[in-house]
Amino acid sequence: QLRLVESGGGLVQPGGALTLSCVASGETLDLYAIGWYRQAPGKKREGVSCINYSGSTTYYRESVKGRFTISKNNAKNTVYLQMNNLKPEDTGLYSCMLAGVWGQGTQVTVSS
Repeated sequence: QLRLVESGGGLVQPGGALTLSCVASGETLDLYAIGWYRQAPGKKREGVSCINYSGSTTYYRESVKGRFTISKNNAKNTVYLQMNNLKPEDTGLYSCMLAGVWGQGTQVTVSS
């Protein structure tokens, strides 16, 4: 059974950085695309970034381009989201999704 577990969130000041990890079990990442999503309080969940099965193609929402980098290590069955120059509007619960299965999420709070 596919299971996703996120980690790496926390409280960071504006301009700071965090790296999120999403570890998959029950499936191998080299067969699937996987995405990061976030949901801020009172707002709808939105897509942040995704990467294809091989890691050769990536997508970023406009507001994070140049600041976030998605990558994957198929040998570790892990997807990462490196987030630099964080802004208060990046605050939210970050979750990964693969084949319709969601992790529990990791909270990112950007505040001074």
